[in-house]
Amino acid sequence: MNIIETGIEGLVIVDPKVFGDARGYFFEVFNEREFAEKVGPVHFVQDNESKSRYGVVRGLHFQKGEFAQAKLVRVVSGSVLDVAVDLREGSPTYGQWRAEELTGENHRMMFIPRGFAHGFSVLSEEVIFQYKCDNFYCPASEGAIAWNDPTLAIDWRVPEADIILSEKDKHHPFLYE
Repeated sequence: MNIIETGIEGLVIVDPKVFGDARGYFFEVFNEREFAEKVGPVHFVQDNESKSRYGVVRGLHFQKGEFAQAKLVRVVSGSVLDVAVDLREGSPTYGQWRAEELTGENHRMMFIPRGFAHGFSVLSEEVIFQYKCDNFYCPASEGAIAWNDPTLAIDWRVPEADIILSEKDKHHPFLYE
């Protein structure tokens, strides 16, 4: 795997080695030993998958305190704009974000350390999105930032009129709140 630095400490793009031929392709999605050598130690305890349609924006979500989660996110089929926002207190990049297009074709993944908010917008007709977490989900520890926070000014690459949000995601506070 090739690791691409993002300019935000700990947040990296993982570009796996894909072996393809006339039959299709093969790649190693995750190898704990190689990941520890190239990125750092992590022990994933939960895998999640979602299916969404064009225009869906999920996020920007995070887990607080002892239930904070690091995530390794990827797309199985389709395309998303994946976004991570640094919320680590004292971080020189606090409030900065990075977006990366993840697709079933490019096989890229984003590793999001603990202390980040995460979200994505669906750019294709449909997407299957998977992610590994290093901590179990705890509803009492969840937090979120508004997808349209003006201080972040994220271009989700979906026209605002086409954006589809959950009822919950319509009511999150801005970062400065």
